[in-house]
Amino acid sequence: MNYSKGINASAATLTRNRTPDSVSAVSGLCATCVEGCPGLCEVGRSAIRGVEAIYPQPFGTMTTGAQKVYPVDFSHFNIMGTAVGAQGIEADSDKAIFPAVSLETAVGAAGDLKLSLPAVIPGLGSTRVARDNWEGLAIGAALSGVILTIGENVCGMDQESEIVHGRVRHSPDLKRRVTLYQEWANERGAIVVQANVEDTRLGVLEYAIEELGVEAVELKWGQGAKNIGGEVKVPSLDHALELKKRGYIVLPDPEDPTVQEAFRSGAFREFERHSRVGMVEEEAFHRRVEQLRRVGARYVFLKTGAYRPADLARAVKWASDAGIDLLTVDGAGGGTGMSPWRMMNEWGIPTVFLEALLVSYLDRLAARKAYLPPVAIAGGFALEDQIFKGLALGAPYVKAVGVARAPLTAVLVGKTVGRMLTQGKVPPEWAKYGDQVEQVFVAAHRLRAALGKDFAKLPPSAIALVSYFERVAQGLRQFMCGARKFRVDLLGRDDLVALTPEAARVTGVPYVMEADAAEAEEILSGRAVSLAG
Repeated sequence: MNYSKGINASAATLTRNRTPDSVSAVSGLCATCVEGCPGLCEVGRSAIRGVEAIYPQPFGTMTTGAQKVYPVDFSHFNIMGTAVGAQGIEADSDKAIFPAVSLETAVGAAGDLKLSLPAVIPGLGSTRVARDNWEGLAIGAALSGVILTIGENVCGMDQESEIVHGRVRHSPDLKRRVTLYQEWANERGAIVVQANVEDTRLGVLEYAIEELGVEAVELKWGQGAKNIGGEVKVPSLDHALELKKRGYIVLPDPEDPTVQEAFRSGAFREFERHSRVGMVEEEAFHRRVEQLRRVGARYVFLKTGAYRPADLARAVKWASDAGIDLLTVDGAGGGTGMSPWRMMNEWGIPTVFLEALLVSYLDRLAARKAYLPPVAIAGGFALEDQIFKGLALGAPYVKAVGVARAPLTAVLVGKTVGRMLTQGKVPPEWAKYGDQVEQVFVAAHRLRAALGKDFAKLPPSAIALVSYFERVAQGLRQFMCGARKFRVDLLGRDDLVALTPEAARVTGVPYVMEADAAEAEEILSGRAVSLAG
């Protein structure tokens, strides 16, 4: 199987093949490339627009997911149910009903950071799509009782930031993001501020803890979608110049007179701002964790990406040694769409493989009775079946699943539909429900009852995110009830079967034709003890 066929042409890069029915399996190019083609494919677009073609388009106003088909992914597993008994609740048909499933989970070294459901929204940082949709993300996540992480470079990108002697004194954008969550927070979930190399130099985490009252911070080694630092597009020459002064890598060089002339002439319309890659070192890592705790961080998290197995081993061991409160491991194939397109598809260890390695490493630490950090697994998760599988495959270590692109999608849709309703343009898909927000958004009536007069402050985008999480929660309860597991901590690998021998080999999950073999033999031979006595 060629896992990358056709990626030379994708809606993500606004490219297509001239002969879509006749494409080279090796290169993704048309089988015959002829003179006269204006450059429809990714190579052709690169010939005209150069490095701009590296990124998904239109950059900053959408999200993008990898198209690559991996040899093993979560579709290669099915969820097992049973007709016998119940765990976590009395085995009574009147009590063991799916609304009774508890989705609460907890992270933190002391297990004291509670979540209403086992989901976290990983780092959404300085990208335009996160910034412009933060209201819906923050309010919706707070009301849903899940963790929301403010990603890298927010202070550095904030044109209103006050930076004195290389340290941030005030950032209206970061303050807005933190405050929006805090104002709507309940007893579940948390707002987290993340830091990369530039953020650390600017003192962003110290500012967030000391000035904004943030209790949870995250050190970032990387993410699953790319193996370089974060990047955004900058449509302003003045902003590009300011970012270079603040220490960022800005391409092309905005201080170059030739570049400035090209920009003003319209030859290109956006600069690229890039972050540096971190240089992970064990002693420095532990020193930084202790620094953050001394300045008042209640929780210190670590996020790592889809790097080589040795780097995952480092993350697991050092997180254990440092008593990290949550380790997020992000597999390849996920991301929110700001990464170089081919890097999203062709770099890193895919989520299933990475999670299998993760469990084996944690098993090693468990055998030595070491501290085991709570873990979140991320990398392409969107709906309840995938979340169930991520939790079960990573049991007992994985406490939550990272979802980023799906919540962004919910917020984007909610904002669009809400705007159309305000304009009196009821989308045909939803007209059958009515022409008001409270008729179209199914969670609105419950939120109004819960929030009273504060409901009027809710943007439709936040209602949409609450609706999305309610759907995921309901679906997850149904899967868990069918597996007769009524608490998240009861999920295990026995709740899955592998549909292919390769999926079984990679993960250790039983192949479907071999699952329950010993128990089935005892039942058939008459040696099994009846649960009814």
